[in-house]
Amino acid sequence: LCGLFVLLVRAAELPRLPFPEPWIHDEFANLLAADTFASGRLTNTTHPMWEHFESFHILQVPTYMSVYPPGQGLVLAAGQVFFGHPWWGVFFSTGLFCCALCWMLQGWLPPGWAFLGGLLVAMRIGVFSGLMNSYSGTSLAGIGGALVLGALPRIIQHPRVRHAVLMALGLAILVNTRPFEGLVLSIPVAGALLFWIVARKPGLRVSIAKVALPIAIVLLPAALATCYYCWRVTQNPFQMPYQLGRDTYGVASLFLWQPLRPEPVYHHEVMRKFYVEWEPGFQNAMGQNSLDGWLWAASSKISRAWHFYLGFALTLPLIAIPCLLKDRRVRFFLISVPVLAIGMALARYTQPNYLPPMAGVCYVLVLQCMRHLRQWRVGGHQAGLLLVRAVCFVCCAAFLGHAITPYPDPPYPGNLERAQILRHLESLPGRQLVIVRYSPEHDVVQEWVYNRADIDHAKVVWAREMGSAGDRELLHYFRDRAVWLVEPDRQPPRLAPYRAP
Repeated sequence: LCGLFVLLVRAAELPRLPFPEPWIHDEFANLLAADTFASGRLTNTTHPMWEHFESFHILQVPTYMSVYPPGQGLVLAAGQVFFGHPWWGVFFSTGLFCCALCWMLQGWLPPGWAFLGGLLVAMRIGVFSGLMNSYSGTSLAGIGGALVLGALPRIIQHPRVRHAVLMALGLAILVNTRPFEGLVLSIPVAGALLFWIVARKPGLRVSIAKVALPIAIVLLPAALATCYYCWRVTQNPFQMPYQLGRDTYGVASLFLWQPLRPEPVYHHEVMRKFYVEWEPGFQNAMGQNSLDGWLWAASSKISRAWHFYLGFALTLPLIAIPCLLKDRRVRFFLISVPVLAIGMALARYTQPNYLPPMAGVCYVLVLQCMRHLRQWRVGGHQAGLLLVRAVCFVCCAAFLGHAITPYPDPPYPGNLERAQILRHLESLPGRQLVIVRYSPEHDVVQEWVYNRADIDHAKVVWAREMGSAGDRELLHYFRDRAVWLVEPDRQPPRLAPYRAP
């Protein structure tokens, strides 16, 4: 019901909120992976003109592919193959995420409270958030986290092979979507399983036959498949594409203990500006080495995550947190929170859409606070029950406000100007080549050069301008195409036939 609720409401909103257009770099990179998988390949050969096609979060050498783990790309590819558009993969995976989160809550809370939590989560992040309305959303990672956290209490209470298999499946999903966040989440889960084996003494037969062996049977082929994918993309089974991407282009380090990397040679000024100037300053990335810089960045990360997952209404029940200190039902989560916080504090870049694997931790604590709050009485009156009902009412009112209030501007607009030009060029006869010329003041976040997996057979090819000699070679290679010049920084962006200098 939680999943169907999300799917039905979002489908009903399609006339008002149609398929989103990609905007940020991550979305285009994931769409490249989707197009590659939908074409029946794990990666693409390097193009002879690859220097013209370099873009953010995309490898060109030794193969042409997204740097991100393959999970999200597979979800988008499923939408593209079975339903004709990648967004349908986002649509169904977000609905499944809400299903999995409700199932996870059922492992820790009474069924009625788990269902209430599933509905609150569906209203908060299921329909109108970036998980549903962008191609960089990590609903699949949220499914992985929910499977891991939901299988844990079931294994501890009544060990079953199917629960161990679901936990292993969740771990495999995390490795192939958000590996660092998955690693951080796995630490308290592994600790809880180890404590269960030592303290409860379920026996060697139960521990191995019903837990360890099923997990190993699932994780071993999953690990081999991941290594094979890495080998195909990077030619090294133990080097993830993201690692190679950072080694090729990155300057800012990903973790606090790492220094700045030496600046590589860039073929394009816009890419140098992004990796050397913009990225180290984003979220005060390199300033986090000082205490003041780290505190500022931490407060910013917490604020964004709080606004995304909780908001004011779901924060109110947290006044009952002191009641949780002696609550055995959520002791695991109280211990997990510092572990997760330390793990996230070590990463320079943390966005709300990176954290769905840990969403279950947040919502279990909120719901258990609501259960305690419900028992509060003031002067013999059920003041706590009134507050809990008020929280639910505010969540429903906010959701209905989103659903029926017209948007003055699209909440997730995407790069509409690029999309309009692309649709115009696709409507023209023949195949097209677009050379992109940026102004010196170009915003590096607004990128236009992204291509399909099979560049040579794409209807429209986007390329960077590289001077007379470089462009002459590109024009000769694509001599059978009509050539256009686009200048994105003009208002409005200008598209005109290309004339060589």
